Amino acid sequence: QVQLVESGGGLVQAGDFLRLSCAASGRTVSDRAMGWFRQAPGQEREFVAAISRSGRNTQYADSVKGRFTISRDNAQNTVYLQMNSLKFEDTAVYYCAADRTTGFRISIDTSAYGYWGQGTQVTVSS
Repeated sequence: QVQLVESGGGLVQAGDFLRLSCAASGRTVSDRAMGWFRQAPGQEREFVAAISRSGRNTQYADSVKGRFTISRDNAQNTVYLQMNSLKFEDTAVYYCAADRTTGFRISIDTSAYGYWGQGTQVTVSS
């Protein structure tokens, strides 16, 4: 089993930055893709970013492309989301997720991820 714990959320002003961390335990996640998703009140959970197991391949939602960067440190079993130029509409609970299967795929679909953290709140004031 994989346990994921997010940290780094908080309250910031528009234009500020935050760095989210996701620490995995229970087993290594270096053998699978990892992703970040977010959910705003009254909305469905949406894809933000994903990274392949090696870290060489990444995908981003159009809404965050150019502002957010996903990275991973497999030695530390940790994934990061650097969020720059934050906007009010980035306000949401951010969730880290691990692919349910090992391998090279990288997915933007929530159904591909079998392990989820509890989420960390990001609030951006306008």
